Amino acid sequence: MFSLSAHPRRLKITVMQTSAKSPKIRSHSKTEFPTLLLAVIIYGFWAGLTFFHAAIPWPLLAACGGWLLAWQMSLQHEVLHGHPTKSRRINNAIGFPPLTLWLPYAIYRRLHLRHHRDAFLTDPLEDPESYYITPERFRRLSQPARAALRFRNTFFGRITYGAYRSIFLFLWAEAKRCIHDPAEQRIWLTHLAGVAVILFWVCGICHMSLLTYLLCFVLPSRSLASIRAFAEHRAASAPEHRTAIVENAPILGLLFLYNNLHAVHHTRPGLPWYKLPAAYRANRTKIITANGGLVYNGYWDVIRRYTLAAHHAGPHPGLNNVAGLQA
Repeated sequence: MFSLSAHPRRLKITVMQTSAKSPKIRSHSKTEFPTLLLAVIIYGFWAGLTFFHAAIPWPLLAACGGWLLAWQMSLQHEVLHGHPTKSRRINNAIGFPPLTLWLPYAIYRRLHLRHHRDAFLTDPLEDPESYYITPERFRRLSQPARAALRFRNTFFGRITYGAYRSIFLFLWAEAKRCIHDPAEQRIWLTHLAGVAVILFWVCGICHMSLLTYLLCFVLPSRSLASIRAFAEHRAASAPEHRTAIVENAPILGLLFLYNNLHAVHHTRPGLPWYKLPAAYRANRTKIITANGGLVYNGYWDVIRRYTLAAHHAGPHPGLNNVAGLQA
């Protein structure tokens, strides 16, 4: 997932353009039926959950609704990497339904593929999924703003205040961008047409209030998705040391389609989700050595370390010296 931060300037650095055969996208042509089945499960259970919502206690509805939308975001992540078919049109159709309401798939795809330039991982000016900020921006922050930043960099702050704030910042930045960008306007018009269909089903057919959908589906899903993104990257001198592994996460691992094994995904982004665990087991020692030992023993380990402790201070430690970052 990404930090959804808008940055007014960019580093003046040369970036190799992504070719049509980029390793960010899988290259083989075999249709991946486990992913197709997963899509049927997600959309089918979402339709059933919304249709029968009145018979479900709201805590259970929020738990299931949040899971399904977070699972769909994991599916969208899989789809944008070229799964489950060789047809980009079919894949985009699978990823398009805007169940979260706020995030257009086309924009998510564009930002996430940009994130996969590993040489710029965590750079707040080049990585759209970075949670670091520039030292210059940090110096301008007031003391209350610095306290809020520190809270957002704790686990609890990231999955609550930080998660919901990111939606607002993303929508605000996109609204300003749409004023001058016709291509962005077309993306949003298509997205809003999809949102209208979703809300017709949810509100018109299922008679669920929009507030209930937001509180029991949209917001819980953003919190759940933020768990994966919280500690998966850190600033470090070597690009391969910037991506973490979270072992022993059978439940959340399934929710995140095994992107808890994030270093494997960044090394082989074209590998389908259901092959990531085997690839990790077969190469565990090599992978851990390569990523500098950035390994957590399950998400409880992440929570234990960072519940109210900041994962990082905020300002990027080596913004203008990518080769000399300090961990």
